Amino acid sequence: MSGGPILVFDSGVGGLSVVEAIRGRLPGKALTYACDNAMLPYGLREDDWLVGRILRVCEAAVKASRCVTLVVACNTASTLALECLRERLSIPVVGTVPAIKPAAALSHSGHFGLLATSATVSRPYTLGLIEAFAVDCRVTRVAADALVREAERWLAGETPDLEVIGRALAPLWEDPALDTVVLGCTHFPLLRDFLAAAAPREIQWIDSSDAIARRTAQVASGVATREAPGESLVTALDPRLIAGLARFGFAPPRLLALG
Repeated sequence: MSGGPILVFDSGVGGLSVVEAIRGRLPGKALTYACDNAMLPYGLREDDWLVGRILRVCEAAVKASRCVTLVVACNTASTLALECLRERLSIPVVGTVPAIKPAAALSHSGHFGLLATSATVSRPYTLGLIEAFAVDCRVTRVAADALVREAERWLAGETPDLEVIGRALAPLWEDPALDTVVLGCTHFPLLRDFLAAAAPREIQWIDSSDAIARRTAQVASGVATREAPGESLVTALDPRLIAGLARFGFAPPRLLALG
């Protein structure tokens, strides 16, 4: 076996939605999953602290996994630390951005929603995407940090709280013309069936996973072939993650040494 795996990084389990898309593009290739679950959720933490933390965890995970490509499957981490990671690491780094551009193209009414963490919906980077690609659209931005925990609960085998989901989505339904919703956090696609069930009408749900997978396939080279369940790395051991990670083809997690 030559080369190393693709490393997928997120603050929690949200990046597993990107894992599925990458496997669709690169079937049979080795993947390692790393999450900074000790500091979940990222969306509520200070930017300067987060940049240092993201660099520290990603550098440790890259070293531990001996990966050939890093996929930052987290909108918050990407908008804050992507350029710093690219400066510090010698391997390709693929980032994540909210799917504003495709949403603007696909919305028939010109009114779509952005469902994300509080950090993502208010960050200048996100506002810049809206100005660049959706200037002629109405964009309803909704902070839904509570959905991160519901996605984590779902992966742990628990049923998400439908009342929490309903409250999080409620601001989207004030205008009946809204026909499209961008899932601007990689945790949210894990709840897609629950989100669709809570919607009062048929909605187009859009996320960045396929675009991330497509870019990963373009830049990744020398990726090892998968011969066993992929390795998973965490910053806090949590037995509730074992079954969920196994469902996505990963071995029980081991603690990542940050040094």
